[in-house]
Amino acid sequence: MALVSENLAREYWKNPSDALGKQIGGSPKDWREIVGVVGNVHDDGTSQEAPATVYWPITDSDVFLGGPAFAIRSPRAGTQGLMTEVQRAVWSVDADLPPYQVHTLAYFYSKSLARTSFTLVMLALAGGMALVLGIVGLYGVIAYSVSQRTHEIGIRMALGAQKRDVLKLVVNRGMALTVIGVGVGVAGALALTRFLSGLLYGVRPTDPLTFVVVSLVLTAVALLACYIPARRATKADPIVALRYE
Repeated sequence: MALVSENLAREYWKNPSDALGKQIGGSPKDWREIVGVVGNVHDDGTSQEAPATVYWPITDSDVFLGGPAFAIRSPRAGTQGLMTEVQRAVWSVDADLPPYQVHTLAYFYSKSLARTSFTLVMLALAGGMALVLGIVGLYGVIAYSVSQRTHEIGIRMALGAQKRDVLKLVVNRGMALTVIGVGVGVAGALALTRFLSGLLYGVRPTDPLTFVVVSLVLTAVALLACYIPARRATKADPIVALRYE
């Protein structure tokens, strides 16, 4: 009997269920029947494709040559109680054989992702700083633009413009710049994210949901940055604004 990974089953039989009952082996006398298809396992980090894998039964020769590695599936993984039971089971066969290099799957998972996680954390910090600088910069530009147009705003309000009209005027100008900036940013991201494909797992570099969510977040942040100076402009006294130099 043998087990095969899903990608191997798809490679040779297209449909994983069609692999069941087929024969596999290095030579006719070693052929074994495939009795199950298991999920793909990334054994060299998630940045590499999962290899096509065949799982063979452990034989006496395997035990003699190198001491096999066992994988134990249990909801008690990582607990001292489970480790004690494993030690007792091993010692019941050979009292001089100590288990070694005992780790949980979470250990190997975190170890394989250590470099990738560090890189992504650094990118997240850089992205967060860029977002903060963008908010400050956008607020500064809009606030400066409003201060330069204080006299104009005073004239508009003196001629009967309502506060909502001034608010719309300032916000529309800021959001026009935001839409242009988001458009340029999305185009640049589509061109450059392919270089990050090695750091991603289960997510495509051009994932539509990610681009939509990030664009909406940036637009919402920009709207808030535009609203504050716009709100301040609506509170300006027309007489003071007309005298503003």
